[in-house]
Amino acid sequence: MKNERGNKGLFVISLDLELLWGIWDVTSKDAPYSENIKGVKDVIPALLKIFEAYQVKATFATVGFLFAKNKEELLASLPVHKPTYSNTGYNVYENEIKSIGNDEQDDPLHFGYSLLQQVMNSSHEIGTHTHSHYYCLEDGQDAKSFEADLQAANKIAKDKNIQLQSFVFPRNQVNNEYLPILFTNGIKTYRGNPTSWIYKPRHFAAEVFFIRLCRLLDAYLPLSGMNGHTIIDEPGKPVNIAASRFMKPWFKPLSWLEPLRIYRIKKEMTYAAKNNKLYHLWWHPHNFGKNLEKNMSNLNSLLMHFQYLNRKYNFTSCSMNEAANYSNR
Repeated sequence: MKNERGNKGLFVISLDLELLWGIWDVTSKDAPYSENIKGVKDVIPALLKIFEAYQVKATFATVGFLFAKNKEELLASLPVHKPTYSNTGYNVYENEIKSIGNDEQDDPLHFGYSLLQQVMNSSHEIGTHTHSHYYCLEDGQDAKSFEADLQAANKIAKDKNIQLQSFVFPRNQVNNEYLPILFTNGIKTYRGNPTSWIYKPRHFAAEVFFIRLCRLLDAYLPLSGMNGHTIIDEPGKPVNIAASRFMKPWFKPLSWLEPLRIYRIKKEMTYAAKNNKLYHLWWHPHNFGKNLEKNMSNLNSLLMHFQYLNRKYNFTSCSMNEAANYSNR
């Protein structure tokens, strides 16, 4: 990555802040996983504290609904043109949105403005995860409804004095046809997928067991390689700050493999630092909503390794937006 600041590897962290809006169609507010969602109230301050301790920057890609303080504000933010998914089970407007409470106090699964405020009061970037957790590869949606959703996210963020410049596709459904739409609506960067076929963007129904198994194995074994990237800037599109690794949460049945998983990430980080590559780590705050101490211990180990790489190779932490400055433009 050659630029006026010299050659260096880049360490980017992005977090998909979505609460129940990200998984409402695969679980419910009464399911056991709701405890993970409720746990985000402890995860956000813990993350902000550890990022400050290690001087690490992050991008919090936030669902636009979470910018709303209450139900009235959320409903007022909805776009006129909404997606008409062929699978009606994906339609948040006809399903989940009808069951929300009034505000964060009585519905912490759907509202989280106090969490967003904590990020706003920090030095981290706030990006967008679309307004409604919009699925960009599912049948029935189109460019018109996607742009309407993006504009709704931009508007509610602007009302809170936030300019959205980084974008994360929900469920990593990167739709290349929508990149120019992002660009013309002020988006400077997006999180693309790793290059391995394992991580190819797919319809949700195409995420079959074999694909999920390969991704699980890749967390421990180098199936997909080292996942360090060169940042490439294409005219008329946002800069691709491609993902390298999903930070899987601690899971008791596989806890005996944790040293191997953390070693895999550290090895990838080292490769990126030595070879002036981008390394992009991401996860959802609700992944840490249970077993917070164990998950934070793993993250602490990785950030200690980042500090070592920073001292030895000038491995540099930056937000997604800042990483665009190191593209090949």
